[in-house]
Amino acid sequence: MTTLGAKAMSGIAAAAISVGVAQLVAVAFGPQADVRTAVGSSVIELTPGPVKEWAIETFGTADKLVLSVLVLVVIAVVAAVAGIAESARRPFGSAAIVAAGVAGCAAVLSRAGATVVDVVPTVVGAACGVAVLRLLISGRFSDAGSGRDGADTADRGRRLSLVTLGFLAAGAVSGVAGAVIARLASSVAGDRDAFALPRIDEAAPPVPAAVQPKDVALPSFITPNTDFYRIDTALTVPQLSRADWQLRIHGMVDREVTYRFEDLDRFDAVEMVVTLTCVSNPVGGELISNATWTGYRVRDLLAEAGVKSDADMVLSMSTDGWTAGTPVEALTADDALLAVGMNGEPLPVEHGYPARLVVPGLYGYVSATKWVVDLELTRFDRAEAYWTRLGWSARGPIKTESRIDVPRAGQDVPVGPVKFGGVAWAQRRGVRDVEVQIDDGDWQRATLGDSYSGDTWRLWSFDWEAEEEGLHKITVRATDNDGQTQTSERADPVPDGATGWHSLTFAVR
Repeated sequence: MTTLGAKAMSGIAAAAISVGVAQLVAVAFGPQADVRTAVGSSVIELTPGPVKEWAIETFGTADKLVLSVLVLVVIAVVAAVAGIAESARRPFGSAAIVAAGVAGCAAVLSRAGATVVDVVPTVVGAACGVAVLRLLISGRFSDAGSGRDGADTADRGRRLSLVTLGFLAAGAVSGVAGAVIARLASSVAGDRDAFALPRIDEAAPPVPAAVQPKDVALPSFITPNTDFYRIDTALTVPQLSRADWQLRIHGMVDREVTYRFEDLDRFDAVEMVVTLTCVSNPVGGELISNATWTGYRVRDLLAEAGVKSDADMVLSMSTDGWTAGTPVEALTADDALLAVGMNGEPLPVEHGYPARLVVPGLYGYVSATKWVVDLELTRFDRAEAYWTRLGWSARGPIKTESRIDVPRAGQDVPVGPVKFGGVAWAQRRGVRDVEVQIDDGDWQRATLGDSYSGDTWRLWSFDWEAEEEGLHKITVRATDNDGQTQTSERADPVPDGATGWHSLTFAVR
């Protein structure tokens, strides 16, 4: 008889074959048939809002990697239990694989654009998994025959281990191969490389050098594309070419309009510098970045459709079905963009290529739809977007906040003159003052880099004489151009953004 450990490994090997084969077969059907992504996306969709918020706060931009690893761990644990439960007469483990296959099929069918045919890879994978489990549990490789030959028993045990490992490796290789082939087949990298940004009709004012304080290692005023934060629900980055892209505007409009990418050429191309902020950004967090965006005014696109006077919300949707609800007045403002470029190059695929929304002054969950393909004019009392259904507020104006970047928490600071610094933001209003407090001393005014606009963050620095060795605390607060100083009251990001003063400790040595 096989040991429990061997049976558990048999279940894991069967699961590896099931997932790997499904992944490989899905290449012939398209990305909508990828059961791994479908299950992961379903997990994201079904996870309660507070749990999602905890994951973003805890893992930040690594949340998707953590989810992927967690899904694999859960699959391995369930598969091990299924292997232990399997026997020649009672195929409970096989039944578990079949049940998992049914759940996978349901997840695939829940994806946008999926059809019944797209469950074929999942069905084939489940069938292969059952076959492998039945083979490994059958005793063909592990029965000891008459039981009188100890060496024969050991050989059979080794054969079972080798065959199990072989199936495990085959499943892993087929899964990786399927993922790589699918990525290469669907990638729009070539389409992006061939895209030249439109000639800019209205350029953004140049960024003066004085926006960046000297002699302190602060973030660059313009965030490089590779460093720009990314928070979204897309487990696999959507691959949408310019030829396949279209933007439908409908709902409470005078006439429905659908734009193809080439239709955008008839609108003025404008350039703007705008800071984007995630509502999940905790106090002192890094889910905020600033970029130069190239695109077209959403106002101009909406004008051709004719917005009904009683419409107060635009429900935007990405190609993978994610939605955001934005006030009409924000999207009809002069500086709301359908962006196609970021920092002088086409949008990176993970940041929304070929087109996304950029709306100053609102947290991204109600404004910054990537891979946008649909704008429905509606009302807040008639429709709810993805995050508002999970408990976030319907409107998300960005709050006045500030952050300390230098020093880092726990960092050692030498005795003598030192320079601290960070960033502050109050999009739409702009930052007027930043103040710093050392330990429990008086608030002192920091030196501000030049203000570029009310829609961008502002960098600050603070000179301090470090005299007393030991632990110290630094706290920062900002005041916006409306005269409102950020509150000291701590609040979690849910439901409409975190509040509180950022403080950290450092050591003078």
